[in-house]
Amino acid sequence: MLLFALNASRAFGSSIASALGVRLSLHEEHSFEDGEHETRPSVEVRGTDVCVVQSLHHGADQTLSDRLSRLLFFLATLHDHGAASLTAVVPYLAYARKDRRTAPYDSVSSRYLAQLFEAVGTDMLLTLEVHNPAAFDNAFRCRTIRLDSSLLFEDAAVALDDGGRLVVVSPDPGGIKRARSWREALEKRIGRSVGQAFVDKSRRAGVVAGSPIVVGDVADATLLVFDDMISTGTTMARATCALKDAGARRIFAFTAHGLFVAEAPTLLSSAPIDRMFVSDTILPLHLPSNGIGWRTEVISAAPLFATAIRQQSTTGM
Repeated sequence: MLLFALNASRAFGSSIASALGVRLSLHEEHSFEDGEHETRPSVEVRGTDVCVVQSLHHGADQTLSDRLSRLLFFLATLHDHGAASLTAVVPYLAYARKDRRTAPYDSVSSRYLAQLFEAVGTDMLLTLEVHNPAAFDNAFRCRTIRLDSSLLFEDAAVALDDGGRLVVVSPDPGGIKRARSWREALEKRIGRSVGQAFVDKSRRAGVVAGSPIVVGDVADATLLVFDDMISTGTTMARATCALKDAGARRIFAFTAHGLFVAEAPTLLSSAPIDRMFVSDTILPLHLPSNGIGWRTEVISAAPLFATAIRQQSTTGM
């Protein structure tokens, strides 16, 4: 097996390689003055199972579109040169939230993205904590593996248990199943009952509106608020404020992907969050060193990806 990591995700790829006990395979990336680029392997790939690491989000060095096109072009190049199988390791998968038509002539970006991966010969896509698991599974025709981010946060959550009431919370109705699954896992781990709650919200013209409503008993409890991502921070900030007003004793936020765009750093700094835990699929570079920044802990998802890759390599990619 060969493991490549494109330059924009080299740090994450290096962490996966270290966990696997292998070295990253060499490749070349060239950018041209007109904005075009070229990426190619520096080693023979014919007849070999190949994994390519690239997280798809906007960054200071490359835009989301740059990262996506570089990944697709590189996968296509590996396919052209005879790789036995191709696995796209995409820690954060962009465009996954737009998974259904909600208006006339609407697009379904998650399916279009899947078609792009399939068109360049991708055999399997490996990612972490997708927004809508059912829609994700239906979008792809190639094989997919979606890792559960709750596995990353379980040790941290157990360490927060002080013997008082513990409640897992979804910050919106869409994450209830995700929160329920984690609650059940935590109950088995700590050997006692864990409560569950969620915060209801409504949207008008795509904008969160109205006062949030807490459903469930959170009074005098330690809350573990679990979500797949934080983008603008509006949902998490509104939810934690509502939970505090409902009598929560301590509030800890857990999210797989921290985009932290727009006013998210400001909103979260003023939110009643005792501590926030995020994975390193997107490094929280936008957070200030004070405020929510110093209350945020990054937990690496690389070992989780390494385990999944190792399992696939032993059973056949």
